[in-house]
Amino acid sequence: MALSEMERKRTEKINGVVYDMSPSPNFQHGIINGNIFKKIGYGLQDSLCLVFMENLDFKYNPKENDDYVCPDVMVICDRKHLKGGSYSGVPKFIAETLSPSTAKKDKTEKKDIYETAGVPEYWVVSPQGSVEIYYLENGKYVLEQSYMLQDEKDEADYNAETVVCLREFPHITMTLKEIFAGLK
Repeated sequence: MALSEMERKRTEKINGVVYDMSPSPNFQHGIINGNIFKKIGYGLQDSLCLVFMENLDFKYNPKENDDYVCPDVMVICDRKHLKGGSYSGVPKFIAETLSPSTAKKDKTEKKDIYETAGVPEYWVVSPQGSVEIYYLENGKYVLEQSYMLQDEKDEADYNAETVVCLREFPHITMTLKEIFAGLK
């Protein structure tokens, strides 16, 4: 039996308002998410933690409402908060890859949601080659690192080999080149 069009649609519910996430973002969005997902997944092989990519809703305030978002990449470690297609605990890490239709929401509303929920690390990644890394400090996000990929070796600001790691999982590392691999 084929799923109806309504069943296939991805949505998010923020402050009681349902947002349609259709159509799907462009292929660059998926490549970046896949690159990050693979590196984290490999690093979590011997862990109880799990990494999800675009397929698990995060119920960020389950005691007060049924609002949810669907992060691009999310690491969870407390499996007792998994139920069906959603997670209601506090993720250890979330990354959002910007697209023209979601950039403002990812950098404002969703950033505020993750900060309030207590997510310790939040990455905002742009297909144009930038990565912003926020760490939760005293309940507020602080921009810890900000990179703009320069992969031309002859340029003075070449940084493709710069290594970034997850703060909660310092053994999980990736270079800027690996995050953006396959876009060209």
